[in-house]
Amino acid sequence: MGSELKKAIDQISKDRGIDKEVLIDTLEEAVRSSVARKYGDSMDIEVNFNDDAGEIEVYQFKVVVEEVEDEISEITLEEAQAHDPNIRIDDEMGFKLKVEDLGRIAAQSAKQVIIQRMRDAEQEIIYDEYKDRSGEIVSGIIQRRDRTGWIINLGRTEAVLPKGEQIPRERYKRGDRVQALIIDVQKEARGPQITVSRSHPDYMACLFKREVPEVDDGTVKIMGVSRDPGLRAKVAVTSLDRDVDPVGACVGIRGSRIQNIVQELRGERIDIVIWSQDIAVYAQNALSPAVISRIMVDEDEKTLEVIVPDDQLTVAIGRKGQNVKLASRLLGWKIDVFTQSRYGEMNAVGKGMDQIASVAEIPLDHFITAGFENAGQLAAASEEELMAIGGMTPTKVNDVKAAVNLLGAEAFEDSDEESVDEPEEDRVETQEATEEAEDIQPEEESPEASEGEEQENEK
Repeated sequence: MGSELKKAIDQISKDRGIDKEVLIDTLEEAVRSSVARKYGDSMDIEVNFNDDAGEIEVYQFKVVVEEVEDEISEITLEEAQAHDPNIRIDDEMGFKLKVEDLGRIAAQSAKQVIIQRMRDAEQEIIYDEYKDRSGEIVSGIIQRRDRTGWIINLGRTEAVLPKGEQIPRERYKRGDRVQALIIDVQKEARGPQITVSRSHPDYMACLFKREVPEVDDGTVKIMGVSRDPGLRAKVAVTSLDRDVDPVGACVGIRGSRIQNIVQELRGERIDIVIWSQDIAVYAQNALSPAVISRIMVDEDEKTLEVIVPDDQLTVAIGRKGQNVKLASRLLGWKIDVFTQSRYGEMNAVGKGMDQIASVAEIPLDHFITAGFENAGQLAAASEEELMAIGGMTPTKVNDVKAAVNLLGAEAFEDSDEESVDEPEEDRVETQEATEEAEDIQPEEESPEASEGEEQENEK
């Protein structure tokens, strides 16, 4: 029996990856619990595993007394001296108990303790194995689905892929093998809870590290990732070696490297962007393939005003604002995109307001606070409304009206009507409709050409 127990301990330790000392401690605790269940907690016992004999040894200790009051914890001097003639009053004497005598109920209790302790030990080992693996890609098999998401079998344990961490429109079925990024490991009573993601930006960065040797060895560094999972992504890269092209390294020969990543992400389009310390250059690269005319940088507000040719607005903004949205996330700056014509109109209005404020010798902020943002609004305002502007006097009212007339308020009104704030998508659709109309509109004959033809006919 001793040999069999020792072999069982060795086998379980090997199969489950549990330390032998942990198993031995579990066995000793289980036997101790069984003895307490059978005889009560008052019994003074000692449980040890004899490695040489390969068995659990249980010793009961009793105090030598003249008159026994508790048979479980005391023994008479006469009975004690029958075992050891040298024993004296108040000495402690140990008696070996047979584990087999504990009974069926105690044995069942010991079994339950052993199973629970082994489960706890195994869960602790699994937690220790995964707790430092956040940010690592793991592979598993789709097992089932519950209210939290898909449960993935990782082998020794399970992970959950929540709905919010899945790629939209990606479908799974039982038995599918999937890869995902570990984003969280929590220790709970029922075991370690591992959460994985396929939509996290770091998942794409890890895929590049796996597929591109230059990224793995640090020659090419990924500076940022922004994703619209399943649709499009932008990855900013830079090279620490000027002889290594970061874009070429990530794309690979004939696109072999990038295609492996795209295939893993079910066709997600990836733009490789060159990172730059100059935020204007970085923004221009991030908004690619749009052609940029000018970029104004407001470092305090972290805002960029990007001016593009009229025919590049659709490209710069992208479908449903996707291109500018991803670029903004990548940079961490707010990006406002304007066409050259639109920006010119806005500047004209702003310049006119500056001139009017200068003539009236009133700060421009006072006009804006009173609700006047362009010359057209000033032209339509009554004297009472103009007097509500801070610092305004009757004389200055006349100066304002004269300045508005001089600048041509009607022109400002027209530009204001055309520059009503619209959603970026509406601007794109308007731009496309204008271009289509220009393409199909027939050419009109110029007056000069018509007069020339009439003179030719008269001749």
